[in-house]
Amino acid sequence: MLTRRHLIASTLASAALPHLAFAQAIEKPKLTIAVGGKNLFYYLPLTIAEQLGYFKDEGLDVTTVDFAGGSKALQAVVGGSADVVSGAFEHTVNMQLKGQPMRAFVLQGLAPQIVLGINPKTMPHYQSVADLRGKKIGVTAPGSSTNVLVNYVLAKAGVKPSEVSFVGVGASNGAVAAMRSGQIDAISNLDPVITLLQRSGDLKIVSDTRLVSEAEKVFGGPMPAACLYAPEHFVQANPGTVQALTNAIVRADRWIQAAGPGDVIKVVPESYLLGDRAIYIDGFLAAQKALSPDGMFPTAGARTAYRALASVDPKMAAAKLDLDAVYTNAFVKKAHAGKR
Repeated sequence: MLTRRHLIASTLASAALPHLAFAQAIEKPKLTIAVGGKNLFYYLPLTIAEQLGYFKDEGLDVTTVDFAGGSKALQAVVGGSADVVSGAFEHTVNMQLKGQPMRAFVLQGLAPQIVLGINPKTMPHYQSVADLRGKKIGVTAPGSSTNVLVNYVLAKAGVKPSEVSFVGVGASNGAVAAMRSGQIDAISNLDPVITLLQRSGDLKIVSDTRLVSEAEKVFGGPMPAACLYAPEHFVQANPGTVQALTNAIVRADRWIQAAGPGDVIKVVPESYLLGDRAIYIDGFLAAQKALSPDGMFPTAGARTAYRALASVDPKMAAAKLDLDAVYTNAFVKKAHAGKR
């Protein structure tokens, strides 16, 4: 299997960064990345970097630990059981507000790829977002980016988060089952879950941020999505390690942009397909343009994330934050320059 994966990697080598031998030492070659819903296209660059050996090429021994949602992955790093989060960018803004500074250092997602949809069975007469008042909405995990999107969309419709019930359903078969059984009236989730539900007629889309243009319309600007981020002290103390992680993810970002659905299916674990290869292919085609082509954070991204969070959190709205401190493009620029 490893041979086949490396063959695919070499076939698409023209789109990937060349591996270079760097002299700078890696401070922490063995580390753990916490992720919430690793099977999602949202985190596809992480999976590609792992499965094609890009982390190993950089001299890293990476263990990924999967959680039900991004908020749980963040808790793992805060609690000390993981070093780095593969999660939603907006968590870095939230953590600065809480006095626990985090810094994002390489982007995986250009747009959130989160889709909010209603259950046609339990809400056959749905007319507008206001109809969600009093309903059960499934999210990957409470407090996760899927929850943040719903809060924002609800706020624009005049509905408070306290006026709905959020249910953690994960990002795999459990989420699909919750919709089909009518346990939830709406869902905020990602592909391949969304494409699977849409294909079977169990979902009516309300808001679709897999489309970069739609995401910018919803949020009023570029909204960075999945990224690697870590506590500020980790980034400062381990620049060689952070650079190695960045090199691997940038390489994966570029591989994905040159890949076809068949290439991706050959690399990802079978369990990611949720039993339907055709659904996975459709999901990848829907998500590909929403994934970062180069790992760079848009300069207006932090401001967009702040506005989204502030719209539903009075403490955030009143806070004076240093938004330049929640991310850096320095490591990505060095990755593209072939330097550490």
